[in-house]
Amino acid sequence: MQATVATYDPETRAGSVLLDDGVEVPFPAEALAGSRLRLLRPGQRVRVETAGDGAGIRITALQILTLA
Repeated sequence: MQATVATYDPETRAGSVLLDDGVEVPFPAEALAGSRLRLLRPGQRVRVETAGDGAGIRITALQILTLA
């Protein structure tokens, strides 16, 4: 699934993304674990892996679209 970074705190490495359906979903620093990401900026397009659905959806992994 793709999304757009809405917020990002470089100190905590947590933030939120805006899914293409308009729903804002927070992500924990753990969603970046094992990735090469050091900085995200609002408006950046990302690929996200999710668990759950509806009000219980959560981000489990996040990757910049242009990175393999």
